[in-house]
Amino acid sequence: MSPSSQMQPGPEPAVKKSLLVVEHLTMRFGGLIAINDISFVAADREITAIIGPNGAGKTTVFNCLTGFYEPTIGRLTLNHPQRGRFMLERMEGHLIPAQAGVARTFQNIRLFGAMSVLENLIVAQHNTLMRASGFSFAGLIGLPRYSRAEARAVERARYWLDRVNLTARADDPAASLPYGDQRRLEIARAMCIEPALLCLDEPAAGLNPRESADLNRLLLDIRNEHGIGLLLIEHDMTVVMGISDHIVVLDYGRLIADGTPEEIRSNPAVVRAYLGEEEDEDLPEEVAHDIDVKREDD
Repeated sequence: MSPSSQMQPGPEPAVKKSLLVVEHLTMRFGGLIAINDISFVAADREITAIIGPNGAGKTTVFNCLTGFYEPTIGRLTLNHPQRGRFMLERMEGHLIPAQAGVARTFQNIRLFGAMSVLENLIVAQHNTLMRASGFSFAGLIGLPRYSRAEARAVERARYWLDRVNLTARADDPAASLPYGDQRRLEIARAMCIEPALLCLDEPAAGLNPRESADLNRLLLDIRNEHGIGLLLIEHDMTVVMGISDHIVVLDYGRLIADGTPEEIRSNPAVVRAYLGEEEDEDLPEEVAHDIDVKREDD
């Protein structure tokens, strides 16, 4: 066989860069173990979903990552593409978004209802504005650096209003928006801090199928166009299987599966966790293919 006819090696697969590394995370509340020694990696520029039945500990993981809880044991490393490495478990909660670039939305929408839609996005940038104002002095006397920072904040807010189709409602009180619009506004507000990691706690909760499809497109656009990682807690399997690159499955505070959507879809341990099948029963392929998640989150 001539050298030219021999099979040539293909290109090396792209190496995924780890954005978030969770190692041996454990969270105890007295005698209750909410999270028990879980470890996983969320890659940069990917959507990682955390799923599991009621009481699995999903929101507890988010609370540890974002500084609401201090983990009992474990290391939470955020590898910011520009700012370097942050040990989240050692940081004060208010510094995690400001310095490490971790933004979050909540199960229950937490907008400033009496403020306008635009003001909600500007107030999200208060850390940047406060630094530019010299903690109020430069803002009070109208120094150019503060004026420039304020103009950039308004420009960024209007950009995200346009992205979530809320420009026409910019001056309306946030509380006057329909539920689906409030969900998108909360995501836009989180993006105004220019995060490296966006954590979304049940963003599709309460949305109809059309709104869920719009949400899918928005999250994929955020990943693709802004080059950040997303960490998602979600019960809507249409959303999870439609947009996730990687899925982590928890049950009773333990990690029971970790892999691609295709791997998770057919994993017997995952199907048992959701549907309560016995260990020795054969699991129908169609059941494993369409995991029905109807329980409320923890």
